[in-house]
Amino acid sequence: MAPRPVEPEDIWQELRRHTQARIGLGRAGDAQPTRSVLEFRAAHALARDAVRRPLDVDHLVRGVAGLGLGEPVVVTGRATGRQEYLRRPDLGRQPADLSQIPCSRAEVGIVLCDGLSSAALAEHGVPLLRALADVIGEHRSIAAPVIATRARVALGDHIGAAMGVQTVVVVIGERPGLSVAASLGVYLTHLPRPGRTDAERNCVSNVHPPEGLGYIEAARVVDALIDGAHRLGRSGVELKAGPGPDRPVIEGHVAP
Repeated sequence: MAPRPVEPEDIWQELRRHTQARIGLGRAGDAQPTRSVLEFRAAHALARDAVRRPLDVDHLVRGVAGLGLGEPVVVTGRATGRQEYLRRPDLGRQPADLSQIPCSRAEVGIVLCDGLSSAALAEHGVPLLRALADVIGEHRSIAAPVIATRARVALGDHIGAAMGVQTVVVVIGERPGLSVAASLGVYLTHLPRPGRTDAERNCVSNVHPPEGLGYIEAARVVDALIDGAHRLGRSGVELKAGPGPDRPVIEGHVAP
């Protein structure tokens, strides 16, 4: 009786424990194993659903209101529906109506946007907002939150200007990938106004614990960037996260 063939050692097994990337998928003849193909198709379906699924606004409003930060205001971009929003990014940067936003004159305003992954905002929006309020609220005033649907990052500049805040923090669903379909990005703009460019804001991305950045860690980095922006007088390319969560880099030097 012929001996059973020895299974080859899986040299990728240890590395897979530390990454969500698809590595060492193996092979079945001249193709991938069936399991790998099915996992890929499932991930692709999750990413498509995350992009196309509309946000459950009522559920998010209840969750945000329960934090006690003030009654949230809901606004939309100018796109008339999800399909137009996906085809016309420019409409997501323009508000349909901001007349319901009160001018609070608080130091910081926080805007929750569905972006390209409403699933990310539904899953992580409320706990991240709680962390931001706990960390930033220790030493700065925060306006009542705003929820924006069919929104792109630049819509936050219009909202922040209407709120009258010194700094606007936009929490938005990031473009889904085949490894992560529900991840949030946080964009900070100091002295927001319509016409600000991407070079004038800072981004903290990949917020989706437990695999990605945690809520408190993200909130501490955002808080440090706000402090740095207030000292510098602006946000953007000259303001970067430093080697520690409480030490932003300003104009190439670690802040004291």
